[in-house]
Amino acid sequence: MNVLMLLTPKSEVCCLTDGCTLRQGLEKMRARGYTAVPVIAKDGRYAGSVNEGDFLRYIAAHAAEGDLVKLLESARLGEVLRPDYNPAVTVGVEMDALVRRAENQNFIPVTDDRGTFIGIVTRKRLIECLANQSKQSKQAEREERGVQSGAKEGPAARLTRRLPGAERRTV
Repeated sequence: MNVLMLLTPKSEVCCLTDGCTLRQGLEKMRARGYTAVPVIAKDGRYAGSVNEGDFLRYIAAHAAEGDLVKLLESARLGEVLRPDYNPAVTVGVEMDALVRRAENQNFIPVTDDRGTFIGIVTRKRLIECLANQSKQSKQAEREERGVQSGAKEGPAARLTRRLPGAERRTV
């Protein structure tokens, strides 16, 4: 499975820029109801992700410096980012690596080979696709077992018969 099939494109993702203020970032996250969002540099590269805890840690560390409103208006998101939090994967990532990332992250940022942010893969979307893939695989196995044993119909099909002049009914 290709990561691009699971991708929510950048145009549909709530993103912040590393140059916006803490106040702007908090307001956008609150308005959208997100607890973490990707942060994009001015040149389009993925800069990192920021979550509510990052804001709280920064405010707690700098609150003694003075006015909280002034701090929220002057500090930029680039100052808050943790370099190791929610690293991006490239479009060529293997599915196993993507699943391992999803164990610890609600979304996985995806970049192209130049580091430009192109979107995210959500844990929900990944689970849905894997569940669908598993369902299809099980269906194919059942169909193959039926063909190998010479059965022309599965158990449900045997319970159904066509009555003359009537629709198909279950007996």
